[in-house]
Amino acid sequence: MTEADFLATTRTFYDAIAEDYAELFREELVGRPVERAVLGVFAELVEGDGPVADLGCGPGRTTARLAALGLSVFGVDLSESMLAIARRENPGLRFEQGSMLELDLPDGALAGALSFYSSIHTPVDQLPSLFAEFHRVLAPGAPLLLAFQAGDEHRHHDRPFGHPVALTFQRRRPEDMADLLTAAGFALLSRTVREPDPTLDETSQQAFLIARKSA
Repeated sequence: MTEADFLATTRTFYDAIAEDYAELFREELVGRPVERAVLGVFAELVEGDGPVADLGCGPGRTTARLAALGLSVFGVDLSESMLAIARRENPGLRFEQGSMLELDLPDGALAGALSFYSSIHTPVDQLPSLFAEFHRVLAPGAPLLLAFQAGDEHRHHDRPFGHPVALTFQRRRPEDMADLLTAAGFALLSRTVREPDPTLDETSQQAFLIARKSA
């Protein structure tokens, strides 16, 4: 699948399900203390008051959490339908349409960045390009937070909420993702893996990597 193909498929999928998705995950961080703790650690690692990008922000819930923690954060997403929800629910925050693979940002512009379950639709052969782009836009020493489902078996969603769309959610091994980050010029700071929570309808471990762009 080419870059254009998977971007178009991902955008179409989330445009179709945006309102249903946002309603289903309205309180997504309430029952996830590990996620809240990881976001808190990431926020403390951001130095200064420079901009932080929530890349693949969806309806903006994680963006809002980081803003509440004191960061100067803005969101970027492929889906205009998701962005409409993010702007509606967070009128004081900035949200922009764009691709994580080609960010409209100068080199070294960000004091921090996170990809919270948003790299899971990027084909594995394009992950080096994705992480190279993250590296490009981060300032030296700035942190990156990467969250994803851990494992080898992907999960395919067909006609979610009854919408005529489909998309594969790709699971990754934390050690493989860590190696890719290192190859892209990041120094790994922490690796957290949480067991699946059946009360949250999870079937895989959840992984959280925090790395820093080498100074």
